[in-house]
Amino acid sequence: MIKITNLCKHFGELVAVESLSIEIPKGEFFAFLGPNAAGKTTTIKLLTGLLKPTSGEASICDYDIQRDYIKAKSLISYIPDFPFLYDKLTGREFLNFVVDLYPAGRSKKTEAMMKELLFIFGLVDHKDHLLEYYSHGMRQKLVFAASLLHNPSVMIIDEPMVGLDPHSAKVVKDILKNKSKEGVTIFLSTHTLSVAEELADRIGIIDKGKLLAIGTLDDLKASFDIKGKLEDVFLRITEEE
Repeated sequence: MIKITNLCKHFGELVAVESLSIEIPKGEFFAFLGPNAAGKTTTIKLLTGLLKPTSGEASICDYDIQRDYIKAKSLISYIPDFPFLYDKLTGREFLNFVVDLYPAGRSKKTEAMMKELLFIFGLVDHKDHLLEYYSHGMRQKLVFAASLLHNPSVMIIDEPMVGLDPHSAKVVKDILKNKSKEGVTIFLSTHTLSVAEELADRIGIIDKGKLLAIGTLDDLKASFDIKGKLEDVFLRITEEE
């Protein structure tokens, strides 16, 4: 699970995240929405330990991301919108590198999973090509494959569909839905409202660093007396703010 308590992040006079508190239980698919510069990516970097908060706390499965960062990070998969990869590695070498980062290391099980993921994401024919020749979509698919190799308890994802073709986007959505059903907690930030509407159990909407609303889509519609799609709810809430 993810627990965020009074989380704040200031960059000088800029308040990127202000008094954010959210609890996301095991197996919930949570979509985090907001306009540009709303505080979404800053929140994600705080959750993954890439930034230190000005104040407040964030924990992953009861491990504080600042104090117990090794334990917390061992349970996380983080998929950024523009992943950094080592261009002089091949796809297979990169996956092996990721596996070796975790205590369990390589095994017959991870080797079999690696082959399966390369097949699922259509990367079998490219596994021995250098990453410098991968398109953005191929890089994104490789990062998704890498994120699943250690069976994470929590997946934190920033704009998962960027650069993916329709088939690959469908594969990713199906995988995320299945992982959620298996008990993996998913925290997804996206501008693609149709993805959030299709997949999310609950939705949080943030703007100017403040959480404006949280709940199921039906809860949000009822609270703001809105009929229609998530797009209508999102626009009403952020425009009122």
